[in-house]
Amino acid sequence: MDILGIDIGGTGIKAAIVDTSTGALKSERHRIRTPESATPQAVSAVVIEMMHHFKWNGPIGCTLPARVEHGIVHTAANIHADWIETEVDSLFSIATGQKVTVLNDADAAGLASVTFGAGKGRMGTVFFITVGTGIGSAMFLDGKLVPGTELGHLQLKGRSAELYASARVKKEKELTWKKWAKRFQKYLHMLEFLFAPDAIIVGGGVSRPAKIREYAKYLNTNAELLFATLENEAGIIGAACAAAVNDQN
Repeated sequence: MDILGIDIGGTGIKAAIVDTSTGALKSERHRIRTPESATPQAVSAVVIEMMHHFKWNGPIGCTLPARVEHGIVHTAANIHADWIETEVDSLFSIATGQKVTVLNDADAAGLASVTFGAGKGRMGTVFFITVGTGIGSAMFLDGKLVPGTELGHLQLKGRSAELYASARVKKEKELTWKKWAKRFQKYLHMLEFLFAPDAIIVGGGVSRPAKIREYAKYLNTNAELLFATLENEAGIIGAACAAAVNDQN
């Protein structure tokens, strides 16, 4: 089934048509800069623009950098405050005239990973941890998403974990890979202490092969440690997969 997947980020909004049976992109990715205000209305206009760009008529999946439960936005740490309590599924569906499914960006990237990427076929408790400007998380039990975990906000060394071990912190504090890995190791140990996962998949910018070679040797986990393979397309693919499942229900 082909679905239009849209990945809404803080600086850019990317989209492509996805074959949800294989995870392959059926079109070139198209990117539009995120509106400076990034209000619900401004972002809705970009979603409509994406639909017209692809001449799309059918279900749409969207990511959002916020906690989304049952189509309602509950946090706005990385987006405009007007999003809080917005019924985003309804907002986008009315704007486009299509059935739109919206989920958290880390949940979407994780869904792509367990469906088509490094986590494919993994059973038990699996975490997808995306590391970039912040730390995002997605939790899966026997392949099924448990939405809204937001584990980048766990407290570590007296602060939010993403203020201690994100890629942004590494850059701002000019940490070596070894020193950053020591911080990230503490975060992974906290996840293991709380949840005893069977596998942890690391995604985001730090999952690129050249970077993995710099720090993976410093990490040690009881859980199987895996690295994401879908990179920049994961959000688009995961959003499309979520919309495909929703369309069948």
